[in-house]
Amino acid sequence: MYVEELLSVIPLKKVIGQLPSNVKDLAIDSRGVQPKSVFICIKGYTVDGHDYAQKAVDAGATIVVAERELTLDGNVAQVIVPNTDRVLGLLAAKFFDYPSQDIMMIGVTGTNGKTSVSSIIHQILVGMGEKSAVSGTIGFNLNGVLYESANTTSDALSTQQMIFRAKMEGCRAMIMEVSSHGLALGRLAGVDYDVAVFTNLTHDHLDFHGTMEEYGHAKGLLFSQMGQDLTKNKCVVLNADDPWSERYAKMTPYPVWSYGLHNKAIFRAENCNYENNFTTFDMVTPEGIFPVQMQLLGEFNVYNVLAATAVFYGKGFPLDLIIEQIENLTPVRGRMERVKTNLPLQIFVDYAHTPDAIEKAIHAALPYKEPGKKLIFLVGTGGNRDKSKRPAMAEKASIADYVVLTTDDPRYEEYDSITGDLAKGMQHDKYACIGDRAEAVRHAVSVAEPGDIIIFAGKGHEDYQIIGNTKYPHSDAEIAVEAARLKFV
Repeated sequence: MYVEELLSVIPLKKVIGQLPSNVKDLAIDSRGVQPKSVFICIKGYTVDGHDYAQKAVDAGATIVVAERELTLDGNVAQVIVPNTDRVLGLLAAKFFDYPSQDIMMIGVTGTNGKTSVSSIIHQILVGMGEKSAVSGTIGFNLNGVLYESANTTSDALSTQQMIFRAKMEGCRAMIMEVSSHGLALGRLAGVDYDVAVFTNLTHDHLDFHGTMEEYGHAKGLLFSQMGQDLTKNKCVVLNADDPWSERYAKMTPYPVWSYGLHNKAIFRAENCNYENNFTTFDMVTPEGIFPVQMQLLGEFNVYNVLAATAVFYGKGFPLDLIIEQIENLTPVRGRMERVKTNLPLQIFVDYAHTPDAIEKAIHAALPYKEPGKKLIFLVGTGGNRDKSKRPAMAEKASIADYVVLTTDDPRYEEYDSITGDLAKGMQHDKYACIGDRAEAVRHAVSVAEPGDIIIFAGKGHEDYQIIGNTKYPHSDAEIAVEAARLKFV
């Protein structure tokens, strides 16, 4: 790309040295620099890209974008700007020629349900014969191929790269999980969304946002940043049962499609019935009432399916085609996912790591609990993260007959510190504190009897545990099945 054209999007800059006529790539990690690249120095939580600028030059970078003049060896030009974070979004969108304008962009935000709603939308599109991409907690799924990603919402450069790849692969749509961190940190700069979806807002991430008000405001950026061009066919999908939806509806000029189970909504579920292997309900829509049967379990999945239905209906898809695809949906990986075994236990793994998600996971399993049997719930939380939610998590977990308090990713925090904070919220004495998660999983199995239900919450699809700054292999499901076989076979 011509450098003059690329740098034209930066309104305030100082150029030091001779600029090359063109560049071939952008990078923010010196390890990924290619010859003739632009290296943008980004200040992270633990490292500062300015400290790696020389490595980038040694690897072939011909332009370094920085917030201060650097002493660098080699044939390199420096572009000095006030804020490299903001400039990254401008450069990335320009370099990839604003790809979100050429593909249907769907953003899903909320405390819980982002992964499930995104996956359901993706599955429906694929079922309709469309190519689709989805990015989020599980990774970047491009036409059925899964690539790893570092965060729920990636940095501005990776985001534009993913959208560009989806466009070049011929995808009809790109669905993105949109985190509050990503919104607050500007990682979505240059992304033009056609549909914005809100699932719910409950206690989480207050170590970052400080208050629920600030947390809710960050989520609202998705709706307020959709623009004011009413010639574009955009829409917003909001959960009518969450009071924050009233605020978000006022943040956008675009049509609002509501969904829910309890309050007045355009898409509503009635007569919900939760069976052992399927869920049925009547879907109230603008075109009448339709019976729905699906493989997904629990009330929260009824919400998720209603949200997805509103997305497609708002974009003009036929309702009968949408409902047909709902009946073919398969469970979302790590979200109240039943572990298939021939053992006399029902085992679920779930990603629940907030008080609200824990409560919903337990209530989703209660219909399958046999009289006289136990529901055992293992709950953990991450180290060096929001401590204020820990007692509330255990309080909700207390709905279960027996609770195992443990860790998710302890990082640098002591086990006893994490489990001790959790224990403050317990409402009964039928629980154990075991910091080592693998041992905690085995303990949950050891107290189970035939016919019991065990829910392992917090890790969901993840196959690792972070201790210190190292990822170690860990699978709740594999450990649980092995322990159960030793006990029951």
